[in-house]
Amino acid sequence: MKMDKIELLHLKMPLLHPFETSFGRLTEKDFYLIKMFSGEHIGYGESVAMPNPGYTEETTGTSAYMMEEFLIPLLFKNKINHPDDVSAIFSPIRRNNMAKAALEGAVWDLYSKKRKISLAHALGGTRESIDVGVSIGIQKSIDDLLLKIEGYLSEGYKKIKVKIKPGYDLEPLTKIREKFGINIPLMADANSAYSLEDLDQLKKLDPLKLLMIEQPLAFDDMLDHAVLQKQLDTPICLDESICSAEDARKAIELDSCRIINLKIGRVGGLTEAKKIHDLCQKNNIPVWCGGMLEAGVGRAHNIAITSLSNFTIAGDTSASDRYWQEDIIQPEVQMSAPGKIAVPTSAGIGYELNEQVIKKYMIGKKIYTNDI
Repeated sequence: MKMDKIELLHLKMPLLHPFETSFGRLTEKDFYLIKMFSGEHIGYGESVAMPNPGYTEETTGTSAYMMEEFLIPLLFKNKINHPDDVSAIFSPIRRNNMAKAALEGAVWDLYSKKRKISLAHALGGTRESIDVGVSIGIQKSIDDLLLKIEGYLSEGYKKIKVKIKPGYDLEPLTKIREKFGINIPLMADANSAYSLEDLDQLKKLDPLKLLMIEQPLAFDDMLDHAVLQKQLDTPICLDESICSAEDARKAIELDSCRIINLKIGRVGGLTEAKKIHDLCQKNNIPVWCGGMLEAGVGRAHNIAITSLSNFTIAGDTSASDRYWQEDIIQPEVQMSAPGKIAVPTSAGIGYELNEQVIKKYMIGKKIYTNDI
């Protein structure tokens, strides 16, 4: 595949509802959409980096800089026979995984379209539909939280994820169990807000029979998570700590977690995500696909990777109208049945761009041509 041209479209889209975690509160998503041209085909990718370096060290701005100055020139300079080649091409550049994933995702879409197969099929996916859950940010009141959960359960979402932080953990989770019972699939996401000094408080969550507690300790830790997992009945799920298949291997060997959240952007792309999936499957560690407030293109990539067989827990890839008044793809992502989204079968990501919506929210555009 020879890349003729790459366009970076800078968009800023308002979220339908503010989203609050222990990192802070977001009211809009500032991101880059990638268009990659090769002959008559166009591949699409999306950068999931956040405006601020809270979740990882990357930001929307640093991700764009890395793509422009280093990664796009590497793509133009090197021969690509298969999307897996991109990881090796980018390997001299340390980390900057979200920048890498944005471009690699476009290569995967392009590759699939050239071969007239779906992205899910190209990745080895086998599911015709995926189970989806919902991620709920920290609410103004517990009553507001309960009301939101009631609505999502009525829509059929198959997992409820609630953001927690010190001072906002045991009480809201207990109220959820009291209102909806012990059998609803409930998990807590801490986004690294705790330390081992909070062990006694975290142990109080065990009687609530949560599916998991996600990333309770430091973003770069595995040892303390292993200590904590030995003390908890609740499975620990690692998110921020897993940035590569090598990280996953170490976490599994240390017993730092019993579940892994896979985010394409965090691990550097679909190729690395598939490696982690395969490693976890071999070691009987279930995986699920987390969300980064993606617009439609990123959402489509999540659907494709979740079609792989070891994604046995409902992910965060909700319908488009969960987050956006209008999305950048058409048709928008919708549930095909309560708590399910159909995996597209047409070539590539299976969605077209909604150019009118893109034009409405685009605040900048840069074009790079391959003159090599």
